[in-house]
Amino acid sequence: MNQQLRSHADLIVKEAIAAVQPDAAVQRALKQMTFPGRVLLVAAGKAAWQMAKAASDVMGSRIEKGVVVTKYGHVMGPIANFDCFEAGHPVPDENSFKGTQAALDLVSDLSEKDTVLFLLSGGGSALFEKPLVEPAELQDITGQLLACGADITEINTIRKRLSQVKGGRFAQLCWPARVEAVILSDILGDPLDMIASGPACPDSSTAEDAQRIAKKYDLKMSDAARNLLSVETPKSLTNVRSQINGSVRELCAAAAKTCEDLGYTPILLTDQLCCQAREAGSFMASILKTHRDDGLSLAFIAGGETVVKLIGKGLGGRNQELALSAGAGIAGMPGAAVFSVGSDGTDGPTDAAGGYCDGDTCAELLTQGVVIDDVLQNNDAYHALQKVGGLIMTGPTGTNVNDVAVALLRR
Repeated sequence: MNQQLRSHADLIVKEAIAAVQPDAAVQRALKQMTFPGRVLLVAAGKAAWQMAKAASDVMGSRIEKGVVVTKYGHVMGPIANFDCFEAGHPVPDENSFKGTQAALDLVSDLSEKDTVLFLLSGGGSALFEKPLVEPAELQDITGQLLACGADITEINTIRKRLSQVKGGRFAQLCWPARVEAVILSDILGDPLDMIASGPACPDSSTAEDAQRIAKKYDLKMSDAARNLLSVETPKSLTNVRSQINGSVRELCAAAAKTCEDLGYTPILLTDQLCCQAREAGSFMASILKTHRDDGLSLAFIAGGETVVKLIGKGLGGRNQELALSAGAGIAGMPGAAVFSVGSDGTDGPTDAAGGYCDGDTCAELLTQGVVIDDVLQNNDAYHALQKVGGLIMTGPTGTNVNDVAVALLRR
């Protein structure tokens, strides 16, 4: 392993994630708000605890009561007058339903003078849920969507129609209270109605869209669930104001700044990367091969969210698979490295944030009898990267604004 490149990768990851912490985003948003009556807080998503803590630090006892629903391991301590729940992601579980019910109980029977401060971040689709179908079927359908390679917009279009809180329905349940939504975006282009499946946003997707997606991926579901796909979601809401205060654009900009500080010329390729993870990795490797003889230290940055089509039974995540795929493409190339991380600190069902590979990785794996193509075929990037120190571990970060991949060329 190239230790210099690895240390640069770790610093770029650290600084980029630090720059998109939700504290400042929530504080900026609160400066623009007024609260004439009671204030209740509901926070949902991977960054929910961090966002709720920031709001509590600013407003204190002005918030009468709060409910926080976040991912396991993401509650960093108690918050006064708030009930904090940890729940399942990316598939909702009983604690998702329990935490969401607590939130619904909190916002019931409000008046038009009351305000629900709704803090939303990525992961909310699984964490904030009250299903209209049997929980086991919802979990099964979610699993099918995750395994078939559906993108996040397609997944959330289906989720909205199987839920009592998604697709604007949570805002309806808060009526006549006002909903002030502060949002960290984890979806490319920042579509309000798709972030965490839009609990407080009018839905732009249609029943026809949902039925088309179900047919496209041959989803197995009961007649009751299939009938729900034909029920339209709210198309207008009059009690909500929303603002996006963090996104993958800031993540890429922060990565670029650190790259520049380290002596690289940063080049933003895209902040809307959306393709198969292994294809993205191959593409990043191809870019490095194109510029290998330029004599310059370059950093190519791509933000977004790739997908993995599960064909094997291994362990990994989209960022690990992207990095490992790139590792095959830059095999033997001096001064080259590719790494990719999820800003929330978790990549797929693993404890890693992502993965790192350089020109030495392929050879190091071969000495242990590991062939990258075989690993990718089994979707087992985690164990391969683990063998060569290629896992990037950050722990829960408290934020969630998509992923960032960086290809380094050091000269």
